Amino acid sequence: MKNLTLALIGVAAATSYAAETPKFDPKRLSQDVKVLSSDDFEGRAPNSAGETKTVDYLVQQFKAAGMQPGGDLAGGKRAWTQDVPLGRFEIKGPVTLNLTEGGKSRSLRQGEDMAVRASMSGMKQVSFKNAPLVFVGYGVTAPERKWDDFKGMDLKGKLAVVLINDPDFETGKGEFGGKAMTYYGRWTYKYEEMARRGALGTIIVHETAPASYGWPTVKNSNTNVMYDVVRKEPLKSHAPMEAWIQRDLAASLFKSAGLDFEAAKKQAQTRDFKPVELKGITLSADYAVDAQVIKSKNVVAIREGSKQPNQYVIYSGHWDHLGVGQPDAKGDKIYNGAVDNATGIAAMLELARAYGKQPAPARSVVFLAVTAEEKGLLGSEYYASNPLYPLASTVAVINMDALSPHGPSRDFNITGNAKQELLDQLVAKAKQWNLSYSPDPKPEAGYFFRSDHFPFAKRGVPALSFGSGMDRVEGGVRAGKATEEAYTEKNYHQPSDAFDPSWPFTGMARDLELLYALGRDLANSGNWPNWAKESEFRAARDKSAAERK
Repeated sequence: MKNLTLALIGVAAATSYAAETPKFDPKRLSQDVKVLSSDDFEGRAPNSAGETKTVDYLVQQFKAAGMQPGGDLAGGKRAWTQDVPLGRFEIKGPVTLNLTEGGKSRSLRQGEDMAVRASMSGMKQVSFKNAPLVFVGYGVTAPERKWDDFKGMDLKGKLAVVLINDPDFETGKGEFGGKAMTYYGRWTYKYEEMARRGALGTIIVHETAPASYGWPTVKNSNTNVMYDVVRKEPLKSHAPMEAWIQRDLAASLFKSAGLDFEAAKKQAQTRDFKPVELKGITLSADYAVDAQVIKSKNVVAIREGSKQPNQYVIYSGHWDHLGVGQPDAKGDKIYNGAVDNATGIAAMLELARAYGKQPAPARSVVFLAVTAEEKGLLGSEYYASNPLYPLASTVAVINMDALSPHGPSRDFNITGNAKQELLDQLVAKAKQWNLSYSPDPKPEAGYFFRSDHFPFAKRGVPALSFGSGMDRVEGGVRAGKATEEAYTEKNYHQPSDAFDPSWPFTGMARDLELLYALGRDLANSGNWPNWAKESEFRAARDKSAAERK
């Protein structure tokens, strides 16, 4: 009887807590999405008239919500924005690629045989002759897993050939957590690690299953204009050549060098792997790169804390989309980005309005609307590299990207499934709304590394990206999956991602109660959530522990 009484008290407390949480207005969410995704905003591309309109609208709404400016500091005062200089890199003219194998030379085709990216190393001309190729397995250095694919190999003047994803991907078991991708499996890590080691270039072998997308995606994403944050020493982050190569072409090169590609891959899945040069295989390349610097802005608002104002909880989301581009079959050229990500920004504005009406929490709450997510998480990367508020004093980051404008679900998800206490808190809190957590069904795809929380995570800050659930109150999982699949096929990154007046926004309004409650708990507590002990991000967080005492 005692246990039953305690249980009933617990349920009553949970219901009471949920009832005390501010309610969020679906009509205001609808209006914000309608405005931000209208043709007047021209698809919200960075460094465009659409950016100016977007920034002005966000500042106006944050002011009306009672927030204070939280951006760049000048003359002792904060601005509403943080300047974000971005490098823009474009290949000019042909990409000449000549492969030599067994003494014979032949040309390779840009976009078909290899996908060579515009160099972000600072070089205006990438030109080299007869560079040797070295297979470095998965290209991983993971001290916490006692894993080193390089074994002292000097990569200077060499092209590193590397596999995509983790050593565990094919077997589903091992030191890297099985199927779920770690950061070591992500292509961005491969490029960064080879640059750190002074390689002349990185050539990633494309395979559809471990990459989670086909060659057309690789071609389209890597042979157009590239963007990056402006770096003082770009060669430390980008080797002169960054490229992908077709799997069958790579296998034929291994064969010419007297190696079996599949056998070499199997060896790379073990700790004992040692780099191996592809004997008799060299590559020559020549291409010009136009490099410019453009300027964009993150929008930053703050609700200052009443007791620990120098400790920060961040809500984030990206305001940008793809701007004006290639017309679709109907001739529409404006990529409005209604779901991606006017929804996340509308959610952020509603959260700011709620915090503005409530007493100030103990810790400060920051609202960070970042630029250039669509160019590679660059606004969030710039903030994380140049934080306005110390990362060591940042409690957590709650990111919102492409939320559902439909009705409520019985569940929620996050991008990826990284193990951390912040997720544990969210799962526990969601029970007060009878919401269950649905883990990422494809952790091997590495979605965790594709959203704006990630630049914080890799620097140790507990961070997650919230996702609307699939199990709809009306229609169940079947309805949720049908909507998501239709959006991915017909609207994602297309002009048709436009505002629909029939969207109810009732699910998002309910989800915001949960996200508000999580942020409010963090802002009123003295706790510092951390990553799980086996996480690749734990060491970075622990390193700054002394700054939180």
